[in-house]
Amino acid sequence: MNSLYITLGAIGTPEIILIIAVVLLLFGGKKIPELMKGLGSGIKEFKNAAKGEENAPAAKKEEETKE
Repeated sequence: MNSLYITLGAIGTPEIILIIAVVLLLFGGKKIPELMKGLGSGIKEFKNAAKGEENAPAAKKEEETKE
């Protein structure tokens, strides 16, 4: 782990600002909220599946399509 830190260095404020600027240039301001919404729903589905909850949104959609 120590060698990884030395190789990559510490990620600071200038690097984070550069990453945000590149993302804005690539996707544009209007597309980013859609990407974040999709990412959030994907994480939520993953957590529900990991817990094994039956009342997850994906499970409800599957039950509705079966009927």
